Amino acid sequence: MDLSSSISTVRRHTSKIAPLASTPVLFILLSSLASTAEAYDPLDPNGNITIKWDVMQWAPDGYVAVVTMFNFQQYRHIQAPGWMLGWTWAKKEVIWSMVGGQATEQGDCSRFKGNIPHCCKKDPTVVDLLPGTPYNMQIANCCKGGVISSWVQDPANAASSFQISVGAAGTTNKTVRVPKNFTLKSPGPGYTCGAAKIVKPSRFVSQDGRRTTQALMTWNVTCTYSQFLAQKTPTCCVSLSSFYNDTIVNCPTCSCGCQNNITQPGSCVEGDSPYLASAINGPGKSSFTPLVQCTSHMCPIRVHWHIKLNYREYWRVKIAITNFNYRMNYTQWNLVIQHPNFDNLTQIFSFNYNSLTPYGGINDTAMLWGIKYYNDLLMQAGPYGNVQSELLFRKDPSTFTFQKGWAFPRRIYFNGDNCVMPPPDAYPRLPNDNPQLKGSLCLPVIILWATLTWLLIYVQ
Repeated sequence: MDLSSSISTVRRHTSKIAPLASTPVLFILLSSLASTAEAYDPLDPNGNITIKWDVMQWAPDGYVAVVTMFNFQQYRHIQAPGWMLGWTWAKKEVIWSMVGGQATEQGDCSRFKGNIPHCCKKDPTVVDLLPGTPYNMQIANCCKGGVISSWVQDPANAASSFQISVGAAGTTNKTVRVPKNFTLKSPGPGYTCGAAKIVKPSRFVSQDGRRTTQALMTWNVTCTYSQFLAQKTPTCCVSLSSFYNDTIVNCPTCSCGCQNNITQPGSCVEGDSPYLASAINGPGKSSFTPLVQCTSHMCPIRVHWHIKLNYREYWRVKIAITNFNYRMNYTQWNLVIQHPNFDNLTQIFSFNYNSLTPYGGINDTAMLWGIKYYNDLLMQAGPYGNVQSELLFRKDPSTFTFQKGWAFPRRIYFNGDNCVMPPPDAYPRLPNDNPQLKGSLCLPVIILWATLTWLLIYVQ
């Protein structure tokens, strides 16, 4: 099966939503909804995961299909412990066998004699197989532990597949019924899947390009992500500093929750605690429940933006990402940063860079991620739990300024989740950009003017 041809086929079926982003009224409406539910991502308006179900051949009592999940999200990926795909059968179908994946539960198969199906549940849940699976149990794009890369960061690994043999189903296009109630977990909630839609059968081109085959039947399911559904609280925050002000603006207090050892004991641990090792290996380790270092913000991830240097024609920024989660190593992490000066980014050190243009020709959004085998792994909280880089920007005389917080980012995403920013009135200010200072300088002038006015009136 040719992955590129499959992707182009799915792209054609999902491209109908693209014109929506170009409609100004609808764009404003969706942007306002995003502020409350985060169900619409203005920086990736067409991002989704498309599940393609290709019936490849008929069986005596059903069919054999290849199910592929394509991640068309530019910067949001599925990390360990991986995806979980579920659905509800329309009739009394069973799964006879699987390659490249497995059902988590077999269910009640007592009505079968002799050959026992792989799964008899009405609502099965399927997971990917782990790396190192024997070759006779693999197919293309399988066996990565459920990890799916983002479309921009690693397109070659932005898909995951498994083969499924379905019994007690129809054996023709007219008798087969598509499953319903699809769910996708990554591994927790966050994705909402629409109904399966029958589309034109997928076409596959041979490696030599001389022959084309097609599926017997194909249906697609589109799943979209909502940060509001994925977690009750944010997962990252932003702190700010600059060379021209000694003030360090920390993440807002309780950005991702508050310390509460009364109602939630053990929700965080001090970095120098003698019980740190036992807390890390305690309850919640197997379920990847976050165990964060006790901080004022209580976020697993902090992104720090520091305005480092100012040159005649350039200015330099340092970015540091710190992991406060003792139970998570972030593989293939990424940042998305929105700032108007990214259209004049001159050089970036030790990070990969790709420009995102969610608003057409406006180049103000950048995606950054680590270099493979160098810093693409953000280690768990501790002395090695951070990565950093520097960015060099060319100044545009018509727009550049250090005043009123212009040099700080508009928004930052980590692994696709919107990070909590400090309030704009707390940003580090230039020494001569302090409104209180301006007020104190104006006061003597006002007093002098009032005095002169009074003297003139008195003389007259």
